[in-house]
Amino acid sequence: MSLETIDFKILGLQPGDRVLDLGCGEGRHAISAYLQFEIDVVGLDLNRTDLQTARQRLQAFERPPQAQSSCHFINGSGLTLPFPDNSFDKVICAEVLEHVPDYQGVLREIHRVLKPQGLFAASVPRYFPEWVCWQLSDAYHEVEGGHIRIFRSAQLRRNIEAMPMRFIRRHWAHSLHVPYWWLRCIFWSNADNNSLVKAYHRLLVWDLMKKPRITRLLDRLLNPLMGKSVVLYFENQA
Repeated sequence: MSLETIDFKILGLQPGDRVLDLGCGEGRHAISAYLQFEIDVVGLDLNRTDLQTARQRLQAFERPPQAQSSCHFINGSGLTLPFPDNSFDKVICAEVLEHVPDYQGVLREIHRVLKPQGLFAASVPRYFPEWVCWQLSDAYHEVEGGHIRIFRSAQLRRNIEAMPMRFIRRHWAHSLHVPYWWLRCIFWSNADNNSLVKAYHRLLVWDLMKKPRITRLLDRLLNPLMGKSVVLYFENQA
């Protein structure tokens, strides 16, 4: 069970697709896509510890021997992707660009390895919930490897359209996670032991595992107002 920010239906994953999950972390999107679709997935990340966790998680799942799919993880930088031009049908870059000083360099590499008419999905923290976190705690964004910018989605959209890529759709995700991160920021120095933070975390775990209708409905209703992430989808026009 994983927390997916990217909507695979909008991304249009098809049998036989080759998919890159750039900045895959512990593999949530790569593994989930691999389990749901007959595709070949490559997860790439700089963090070797996260990649080891992703490989261990992948081993917990088995696909039927006849399944025409694969998933593997490699260490690498988004600024120098180790793939030829036009290598992938789809590229995912979820909650990565806010960490990268030269994010436009990463976008150029994504454009290079994405096939013509290939699809690209990018997600970043939404401006207002992220801005509140920055106001509540300097440590939230000053930790090593933390967020170094707050994106406005219109700015990011213009950057990507200039590749050139054609904008397809936008949506928001994870509104129920916003209060959790605000609480963590308020009680940053002792967040892991704070009763409110722990109680809200239990709620999120319950929601992830059980997916009750009431929280699914509440999340959908609140996402346009306060979704924690904004997700943008594009088609490569090269």
